[in-house]
Amino acid sequence: MRTKRQVAANDRDPPSVEEVAKDLHACFWYRRTVSEGTKGPLVYEVTKRQVRRCRDGLPERSVWLVLKRSLGAEPTSWYDLSHAPLSARLPLLVWLSGVRWAIEPCVEEANTELGMEHYEIRQYPGWHHHMLTWMLAHFFLWHLTIRLGKKSPSAYGVAVADGAGSGVTPAHVYD
Repeated sequence: MRTKRQVAANDRDPPSVEEVAKDLHACFWYRRTVSEGTKGPLVYEVTKRQVRRCRDGLPERSVWLVLKRSLGAEPTSWYDLSHAPLSARLPLLVWLSGVRWAIEPCVEEANTELGMEHYEIRQYPGWHHHMLTWMLAHFFLWHLTIRLGKKSPSAYGVAVADGAGSGVTPAHVYD
């Protein structure tokens, strides 16, 4: 016999993220340096909570709610939802929340150096593919600049063909 499972009606609405942050005791907040900012290190109090994400009023999956708040007399709170595995530790989630500050300069540099700001994409998969492509192109150029030390007129970093017998070949550049 088939039966249909239904979620029981709830008497009250679920708490908002602000209410969850206010109701947490001080012992659950951990002080962490998220990243190095332009005015010094960014220090926040961070905690994580496992929550169940809902869609159309039905529970969907468990995710991490990562809560951050500033230090001071009147702290302000931010939150992120993370689809990281449930075994993810707090330091990993703190590091991932700080990676955003490293990605923004990468986006700006790629826009100016590669001319990738002009795009017309209508759906998320196309946008994701475009962003991944230009980030990889930017990383490739950044890596070549570090490896070769400067911009080179040739593809292998050798200014002219090795006609004089100096022994410098593209293989030596990569070694």
